[in-house]
Amino acid sequence: MTTFNELNISNPIMKALENMGFEEATPIQSETIPYGLEGHDVIGQAQTGTGKTAAFGIPMIEKIDAKQRKIQGLVVAPTRELAIQVAEELNRLSKFTGIRALAIFGGQQMDRQIRALKEGPQIVVATPGRLLDHMRRRTIRIDMVGITVLDEADEMLNMGFIDDIREILKAIPEERQTLLFSATMPKEIRDIATNMMNNPKEIKVKAKEMTVENIDQFFIEIPEKFKFDTLNNHLDINSPELAIVFSRTKKRVDEITEGLQARGYRAEGIHGDLTQGKRMSVLNKFKNGRVDVLVATDVAARGLDISGVTHVYNFDIPQDPESYVHRIGRTGRAGRTGEAISFITPREMAHLQLIEKTTKSKMKRLVPPTIHDARKGQQQVTVDKIMKTIEESDLKPYKQTANELLEDHDSISVIAAALKLMTKERRDTPVRISSVAPISVKKAQRSKDNNRRSNKKRFYGKRGQGNRGQGGRNQGGRNRKGNYHKR
Repeated sequence: MTTFNELNISNPIMKALENMGFEEATPIQSETIPYGLEGHDVIGQAQTGTGKTAAFGIPMIEKIDAKQRKIQGLVVAPTRELAIQVAEELNRLSKFTGIRALAIFGGQQMDRQIRALKEGPQIVVATPGRLLDHMRRRTIRIDMVGITVLDEADEMLNMGFIDDIREILKAIPEERQTLLFSATMPKEIRDIATNMMNNPKEIKVKAKEMTVENIDQFFIEIPEKFKFDTLNNHLDINSPELAIVFSRTKKRVDEITEGLQARGYRAEGIHGDLTQGKRMSVLNKFKNGRVDVLVATDVAARGLDISGVTHVYNFDIPQDPESYVHRIGRTGRAGRTGEAISFITPREMAHLQLIEKTTKSKMKRLVPPTIHDARKGQQQVTVDKIMKTIEESDLKPYKQTANELLEDHDSISVIAAALKLMTKERRDTPVRISSVAPISVKKAQRSKDNNRRSNKKRFYGKRGQGNRGQGGRNQGGRNRKGNYHKR
C-alpha cells in the first residue's frame, strides 16, 4: 500500500486528507494521482467504492488557481446523488485551498443554480442534461476549463447520455486534461477515449473476490462521540486475550491508546511515525502477553505476523473493502475462530453494505453494550477464574481461614467481597477522541428511469408548466405556476 505522503501532494490537501482520516491511498488513487499531477489523460477502470473521487479530485484541485473565480475543473456524473456526493468530497479535499466545488443537476430551480454559479465556484460537478442547458444559456462558461472528468461513463451510456457527453467534450478547449472512469469499457466509451482524449494512460483496478472464513463479523451502528465508551464496554465484556483496534489516523491511534491506558487497559499503539525500535518493542510486548490491546493504523499493521488475536475492532471503518479484509484477517488464523466488530456511524451504512457485497459475507448487527453490561462482563471473568481455581487447585491450605471468615460474615458477603477484590474496575477518566469525517458512498440502488427524468431536459415539461410530480416533490410545488422557469 502507498501512503498519500509518498504521492507529492501539497500541504493544504494533505491537511484535508488528515482531517478526513485518510493516510493510505487505495490502488486506484496511488496509480491515478501521479499521472494526473503530471498532466496525463487517464482512463481508469474501477468499481464504486475504490476511492475514485480522491483519485481525480486531488490532481484537479492541485491544478486550479484559487484566485481565479472561474470554472477551471468540470466533473460530469450520471445522477444527482453522485453529483452531490462528489461535490461534497471535493469540498472536503479543498477545505484549506480556497477552492470550491458546486453540484448542478436537474430537479433544482434554475434561478437558484444561476445565483450559485455567479458566486464563482472553480469546480462544477454536473449531470449531462442540466450542464448542457446551462452551457446553451451561457450561465456556465467552460472556456477556462483545464481538467475534465467523466465519472461512471458506462452508467451515462446506459442512461442515454452518450451524445450529450460528446457535445460537452467538443465544447471544452482541446488542450484540456481528461480523466475518464468507468467500471466497464463498452465500445462507445472506448471510442470517446480514442477520439477525444490525448494518449491516455490506462489503469485497471479489478475488484478482487474476497472471502473471509472462521471469522464472526459484527457491526454496531453508533454515533462518532460514543465509539470510545462502546469500545471500553466491549473490551470489558469480551476480555480478549489479544485484540487489535484499527483507526484511520496516527492522531487517533495516539488518542485511543492514551485513553485506554488512562482507563486501566494494557494498551499500546503503533503507526508510521514510530521508530523501528519502538515498533518492534510494542509488537514484542503484544506477542508476549504484556499488552492486551494493540491500536494501529493500516500502514503500521501491514505484514504483522501475530498469532492468537481473538478480536479485531474497526474503530474506524476503512475506505475500501480490501483493507477491511486485510484487517479482520489478523484474527481467525490457524483454524481458530475470531471476532471482528466494526463501529459504523449512521452515515456509513451504505459503505458497510458495499463491504458486505464485496466480501460476500453478512455482518450481524449488535446492540451497543451499556456500562451495566460491561460490569457484568468483568464480574463474569472473575467468576470464571474462581470456578477454574475450584476445579484445578488444591484449596485445603485456605479452608480454615475460609471457615473463620464464615463464622463472622454470611457467605454472600464473603463471596461478594472476593468478587470486588478480583474484578477489574474501570476508571472513569474523561477521554476525548478527535473526530474524522464519515466515509460514504452513493446509494447502491437507484431508479434508472427517475434519474433519466431528473437529468434530461424533458424534466421541465412544457414551458411555464413544469413537471408537477417532480416539482412538487423537490421544490415544494413551487413550479405549479411556472415560477420554476423564470429567467
